[in-house]
Amino acid sequence: MTEETVKCPECMSRNLKRDDVRGEISCIDCGLVVHEDIVDVGAEWRVFGDSGKGVDRERTGPKMTPLLSDKGLSTEISPMNRDYSGAALQMNRSQLYRMRKWQRRARMSDVKQRNLAVALQEISRMCNQLGVPKSVSEHSATIYRRALESQTCRGRSISSVVAASVYLGCRDCNVPRTLNEVCDHARGVGRKEIGRTARLLMRILRLKMARPTPQSFTPRLCSLLGVPINVETQTNEYLKMLSERKLDDGKAPMSLTAACLYIAAIKQGHRRTQKEISDAANITEVTLRNRYRDIINMLQIPWDN
Repeated sequence: MTEETVKCPECMSRNLKRDDVRGEISCIDCGLVVHEDIVDVGAEWRVFGDSGKGVDRERTGPKMTPLLSDKGLSTEISPMNRDYSGAALQMNRSQLYRMRKWQRRARMSDVKQRNLAVALQEISRMCNQLGVPKSVSEHSATIYRRALESQTCRGRSISSVVAASVYLGCRDCNVPRTLNEVCDHARGVGRKEIGRTARLLMRILRLKMARPTPQSFTPRLCSLLGVPINVETQTNEYLKMLSERKLDDGKAPMSLTAACLYIAAIKQGHRRTQKEISDAANITEVTLRNRYRDIINMLQIPWDN
């Protein structure tokens, strides 16, 4: 509610004044306090130090993030034995070490907090290796937190639930990664276990996610292979034809994308070898050959190679 849209109920004047110190809006004409206890939603700035010319005047810390077990809201004792001005602290080093140790223990006082701390660190590692944005890692952490609250993690390894959360987080954020890619970066867990755990999480947490389409893998695969935009456009046209004729049912999306890209690259004069495409798509050359031959026959594409 602003001064322009408020009138004084006493004298119907619009000549109002806002006092951010008192948190009030008052009428200048009659002096009536129209609103009080107003919340200031702006940034809080204050200069610290004797000079009054501090460089970093913001008193707020980093934003909340589900990637930290405490969401970034707890305090932390800095490993630097210095105060805010940079002067050395006049304290015993062994005492500071004990303070940091007990502060870390207080942040992870129970089994659930320790489980969450280990899992979130593993999620960050996997997402960094998969090359996904931070929004995906945060969404994956949210899925794991929900799984931990619903006691779905009980009786299952942290690695399997973490890998399944990352896989589902990528799918839900429309940054798909295949099970093979997630399995390559998971620790001590196989592809079948990741898929089984992902289906369990979807059922218990009631997650509704669309099946990844072959078109969603095209930009990334084209970027890895360094092909021009006309190859990507031709690849999507082939995939659209397959989808319209219902010829993509039961096929792995990545294999279809790789096969269509192989055909489009040859047609557009930017040939890539089967090994290059299969390595980028993380599939075998046999799968690529079988799939592109099926596509040529189904779409009746002229083929002289």
